[in-house]
This record gives sequence, structure tokens and C-alpha cells, in this order.
Amino acid sequence: MSTEFTLSAGGYTAVVTARAAALRILQFEGRDLVVPFPEGGPIPDYRGIIAAPWPNRIADGKYSFDGVEHHLPVNEPERETALHGLAFPLDWTLKESDAGSLTLTCTVGPTAGYPFVLELGAQYTLDDAGLHTSVTARNAADVAAPYGVCPHPYLVAGSSPLDEWLLEFSADSFLDVTPDRLLPIGVLPVDGHAFDFRSARAIGSTEIDHAFTGITFDGGLARLSVRDPAGTGVGMSWDESCPWLQIHTADKPDPIPGRIGLAVEPMTCPPDAFNSGTDLIRLEPGASHKASWSMYAL
Repeated sequence: MSTEFTLSAGGYTAVVTARAAALRILQFEGRDLVVPFPEGGPIPDYRGIIAAPWPNRIADGKYSFDGVEHHLPVNEPERETALHGLAFPLDWTLKESDAGSLTLTCTVGPTAGYPFVLELGAQYTLDDAGLHTSVTARNAADVAAPYGVCPHPYLVAGSSPLDEWLLEFSADSFLDVTPDRLLPIGVLPVDGHAFDFRSARAIGSTEIDHAFTGITFDGGLARLSVRDPAGTGVGMSWDESCPWLQIHTADKPDPIPGRIGLAVEPMTCPPDAFNSGTDLIRLEPGASHKASWSMYAL
């Protein structure tokens, strides 16, 4: 079986890998809209993965659900957290495909720290308007399960440095986090803050690895744009299933190249939601949840 799948439509090309159902390439007329990664081998920086059954991180890999404490493996040892769920190491299975769409599936659990069973499906559809993705989770066990999801693309506006890109998205609050472990402290307004991008402006030297909320949904969709001053750009929209948005400027310690793309992650819940319970999805036996987003050239 092929380990990756290619879609083409309307000047767009998308390549999706079986590993993590990850978006490896998204181009419009040959221009990268996301930071790609090489075929085969590991996926760097979680690029393009589907993060489920939780987005972002869980403190110490510990949480309680329905009165039972669970202990997940810590895969971000420098911050002592469980990061980006359990689906990304898995090889997803091709369920169906045609020239413009494909659906990949996998089963998560039961496993250490997550004694639940979810059937996940990721559908990618490419057309003249861009790439449209939806992730559906179904609880296949006889007990309720905690759940959250997000994508993890690094958007590319163009060839200029990220500091020069113009970013715009409508969110009136952000989640303040501890500087060492990036764990939640509390929600603060963006008014007067360097994180206020409600009007388009250059990212500059601002370093961001934070979740935003208070997002405006117009006609059921929220929108983000990031534009290169040279005239190119990329946009992303998502539905109301994702009231949170993680933005990360991909800062890296020297000598690792940093700020090569802007991570934009519409999330169903904030970081550490398995502990806070904030917007955590409770999937009852047999119940399903669907989240959707799109990416397109500007």
C-alpha cells in the first residue's frame, strides 16, 4: 500500500501521508502554502499532523476522568507533558479515494493512559477553493471518553521573512501560559497587547506560542490570513467546533533554523483541557464529533 496520497484540483496539489494522516505538501501553482517535509522518515515538528484525542499538551501526562486518574506517557520531556495526542505515530488506513478526495481512518486506544477506543476518520477534499479537511471521531467503546482535536500545519505566506508577514485573525482573548512549560495561567484580553491581530499587521519580532479564544465566527466560519508584503498569501478558515486557535511562530534555539512558517491550529479545546475541563468534548458510547477547516491561497 502506498504510504502517501496525492490530490490535484484547480491549480492546487496536496500530498497526505498515511503516517499521522499528515499534510506533507500543499501547493498552489507550485507555491508552497505550508512548510513541507521530506517523503519517508520522521515528521519534523509535528508538521501537518492530526492531533487527537487531544490537541496541545497535558501537564505531567496526568488527568482524571469520571473519577479515575490516568497516566499518559510523557513525550515532551523538557516540559514534562504529553503532547499532541496519540494518533500521530500511527499509520492510518485508506478507506476511500478519488482524484479530488480521500479518507483515512485509524483506531486510537485502548492504550496506556487512554483506556478508551475511538475510531477516527480524516477526509481531505481538494477543489478550486482550496483544501478542505474534516476529522470525525466515534466512540467505539461502552464508556464515555474525553476528546479534542486540531490540525498542525505551518502556513507559508511567501518568500519574505516571517517577521514581515502580515497576520490577521479575529480573537479578542489569549491564554496566558507559564514561560517554561507553556501551561495555562488564565485568559487575558488582547487589547493593547502584542498579540492583537484583529487588524492586519506585521508579525515583527513577536514570539507566539499561545492559544486564542473569543473568536469571531461570521456565517459559522472564522478566518485567518497571513500575507507576504510581496503580494502572495495563505488563508485558513474553520467552523465553530473549534473555539480555540493556537498560533506558534516556530521559534527555535540557535543554530536550528526558526520562524520558517506560522503554525495555525484551530482547536476544539485549549491546552491541558483534560485537566481543566474547558471545552473538553465528552463522547458518550456510540457518539460522534466532527471538526472541519480549510486552507487556500491568497
